[in-house]
Amino acid sequence: MRLSNCISLFENKLLIKKRNIPKIGNKVRIGIQIIEADKKRIQFFEGIVISKKSSSTNLMITVRRLFQGIGVERTFPLYSPQIKSFETLNFLKANRSKLFYLRHKIGKAATRIR
Repeated sequence: MRLSNCISLFENKLLIKKRNIPKIGNKVRIGIQIIEADKKRIQFFEGIVISKKSSSTNLMITVRRLFQGIGVERTFPLYSPQIKSFETLNFLKANRSKLFYLRHKIGKAATRIR
């Protein structure tokens, strides 16, 4: 079997495993497995999807949230083995493909999408 065939089979298995790809503007909650010394725990990150990069199994999403008035952004590879849970909380319709304008908003305006 050729290497390209093996890679495509592996990618197809991953794509079947996680079908719910978020759309831009959706509010999501992502559970990430964190290893500290010999302990493992799941930490949740909840925010608005402001961008998607790449496609297929290389899909990266950027999630933004406000924490104590400060904007925090994290980029997640969606098909990473460290992501244990993924759920969409709100379905919002955005008119843009990237919501970088939310970086300049403060307070409740930073969570509203036009």
